[in-house]
Amino acid sequence: MGSDTVHDLNSLLSSEGRDFLIRNNGDQVKISSLIGKNVGLYFSAGWCPPCRIFTPKLAQLYKELASENDEFEVIFISSDRDELSFKAYFSKMPWLSIPFDDSETKKKLKLLFEISEIPHLVVIDANGKVSTNEGVNLVRKFGVDAYPFTSHQKNQLLGDKEEEAKKNIQTIISLLVSTSRNYVVSNDGNQIPISELEGKLIGLYFSKQGHEHCDDFTPKLIEAYNKLKEKEENFEIVFISLDDEDEDLFKEAFKTMPWLSLPFKDEKCQELKLHFEVGDLPALVIIGHDGKTSNLNAVELIKEHGIDAYPFTSKKVDILDEIPNTKCESQSPEPHCDGEVKVSCCCDGSKNNDESKNDDEEIKDKEETKEEKEETKEETKEEKKVCKG
Repeated sequence: MGSDTVHDLNSLLSSEGRDFLIRNNGDQVKISSLIGKNVGLYFSAGWCPPCRIFTPKLAQLYKELASENDEFEVIFISSDRDELSFKAYFSKMPWLSIPFDDSETKKKLKLLFEISEIPHLVVIDANGKVSTNEGVNLVRKFGVDAYPFTSHQKNQLLGDKEEEAKKNIQTIISLLVSTSRNYVVSNDGNQIPISELEGKLIGLYFSKQGHEHCDDFTPKLIEAYNKLKEKEENFEIVFISLDDEDEDLFKEAFKTMPWLSLPFKDEKCQELKLHFEVGDLPALVIIGHDGKTSNLNAVELIKEHGIDAYPFTSKKVDILDEIPNTKCESQSPEPHCDGEVKVSCCCDGSKNNDESKNDDEEIKDKEETKEEKEETKEETKEEKKVCKG
């Protein structure tokens, strides 16, 4: 399909006996009313997790553009497996759709635009030409600024993004503030200005209520957080809930957390998940005092080292990794009754000269240490079993 191909919306979107599209309330809209507009063909399905994440982002863009002009429309081309699923998913969309039962038109469009994966957004300009096949990526990266999705706009935005990256201007303000909100909330309902978080070490805690591994890790994080607060460390956590279905469950979980949170179902939650490419849950992204990302996931550090891992930097990780190697190996290993070899030496490589401890006590201490290490090893194996978010 050449870039110069001109598409006639009537022939593209209609079928025999149907010259209209539908809204989620059942209203019909003539296809002819879209001529002269920029039209986005949105290929999506309710069973597709990336689609469910992207749809609210597109809806936000759609609403912002609708408040400014009437030159952009979106048409849902469903890949849902049954009409009930289609209606449930379409009910969350503010735009138009091809009727679910018109499978021929949907199949024709998927073949014409070579749709191999969803979500997918093809934008056709006012003259009937395709302005982009990369609508999803453009919306994800640039939001409403991506409009009208021309190659010129894309190149300009990419240039601006490169300049922004060079300046390293990421701050906790740019990460957490939205167009409608400049605060985070505490679990007692107070609104805390995000400006008060500037200069602090911030942990963005991506979690989901009812998620087994999140539920297991949260108490460990609470323990570490409280200890750091007792030590008066300049540290704060912001809860990024990835559950957008049950507000009561969110409130119940947040009550147990001593830190701050983005509001339930806030637009920034999924945006930050995509920005930091969060896959496994739970995840704790560390933002340094300067606003730059210092660790993309400190969960395993806290599981293994607790607050000893603070401030969760790569330098601290290197120090922690070196700790087991500070004990040297003796040239004369001592055999144990279980057949294993155990090393007995001091950190400088010499024999322990403490005459007050006899050989029997040394063997007992080493056997206890071995048992503790084996227990820790088994616990670590269990803790590292994570699932995809």
